[in-house]
Amino acid sequence: MQRRNFLKTSAATLSGAALTACSGGGTKKDDSCCENKTSCISFKPEAQLNIGFQEGTINGESLNAKLDFMEKLGVTGFEPGGRGLAGRVQEIKDALNGRNIKVSAICAGFSGFMLAEDEAVRNECRDTMREIIVAAGQLGSTGVIIVPAFNSQKPCKPHTQETRDFLCEWFNDLGTFAHENGTTVILEPLNRGEAFYLRLVADAASICRDINNPGVRCLGDFWHMTREETSDMGAFISAGEYLQHVHMASRKRRLIPGEDGEADNYVDGFKGLKAIGYNKYVSFECGSRAEDKNASAAAAVELLRKQWAEA
Repeated sequence: MQRRNFLKTSAATLSGAALTACSGGGTKKDDSCCENKTSCISFKPEAQLNIGFQEGTINGESLNAKLDFMEKLGVTGFEPGGRGLAGRVQEIKDALNGRNIKVSAICAGFSGFMLAEDEAVRNECRDTMREIIVAAGQLGSTGVIIVPAFNSQKPCKPHTQETRDFLCEWFNDLGTFAHENGTTVILEPLNRGEAFYLRLVADAASICRDINNPGVRCLGDFWHMTREETSDMGAFISAGEYLQHVHMASRKRRLIPGEDGEADNYVDGFKGLKAIGYNKYVSFECGSRAEDKNASAAAAVELLRKQWAEA
């Protein structure tokens, strides 16, 4: 095609796509554009903000004390670490009994790493992951979070097609085991300062899509996304049905949301979560510089609810 005809055809196609997106949902001012002159996105009614805390998010003399405070805030997800989880199953079950709080994802805790050149290190990762997965299933967890490799973990397989094929095969086997135990394995993309492999939510989702195993899902973390994604909303939409968990932190220092002031805006990402009908957990993974850590967490819960409504 001649360049001019190609551009005309492309423009017409994009115009039609914009109108389709505009007419598919949202509030229209007239037939030519949506409110604020942006394309509208249909939000699925099943979308829901379910806030969760990792175990170290707040202070408390005991697990029960922390859960009491979480209940007062209306926090419904509890994310424990995976290390030693098998020995804590009954403790956690007893602490959650009668509460409106459930175990969300399990945060790592495995040994070794899956992209190691050394087979013994890979096997260590597989075996410790399977142990955590069994415990996660017993707790009704949504999944066990895993990172393929951190920058500090060497020697590591190179970033090649062969490595990706290996990763897919490895995760397919582990995902089948997770599914048999009533849970999932959750791929977490990081930022380039922490991991050379798997940095975009869309890349993690593409692996899930290629594997096509109900036991393999992915995660989006606002902290890492701040450094890697061009659009929070686009990142979550790219994940779609494969998004199993979301991590929250402030956008400058990885603290409790709100501790970095106006920088801590998650509205664009929340629009993406609403667009895909996300109703799993949005869990805090962060530190704190506040004098009163629990007061900061309480303010953060209100901030997220406010921004969710704005989205």
